[in-house]
Amino acid sequence: MRVETILPVARQRMNTVRASGSLVDAAKLLLETHKALLIVCRDDGVMAGVLTKTDIVKQVAQHCDVLDTICLSDVMTKVVTSCRVEDALHDVLASMKAKGLVHVPVVDQGSRPCGVVNARDALHALLREVKDDDRVLRTYIRGTGYR
Repeated sequence: MRVETILPVARQRMNTVRASGSLVDAAKLLLETHKALLIVCRDDGVMAGVLTKTDIVKQVAQHCDVLDTICLSDVMTKVVTSCRVEDALHDVLASMKAKGLVHVPVVDQGSRPCGVVNARDALHALLREVKDDDRVLRTYIRGTGYR
């Protein structure tokens, strides 16, 4: 199973912002419960980093008096774990688990974002695949399939 199988959901989870954007505007975009990651892009649309709710909370705690002057490019995570639509979903999930990530950006060949994989979405898709495989195998063993 590839990342592309959950791309419609990944696209719904995606929010992009410009690296020159403000921290306050970024925080407003993350108000929704199921969106915890912003993909920070350069002016040409290429991913430059990511910003999470945790990143924003840290900045608020440290710099609450000057929030309007903080630029996203100064606080974003610049070394980003990402995936591509052709990557195996199992491998992406394993990487997320190893690195303690819940969200991973999906990027194209030019590093432009096209979605965000959420661990829960990936697990649900893999579970559906296992259930489908199980159903096909049981049908075959019972002799009711593949005639």
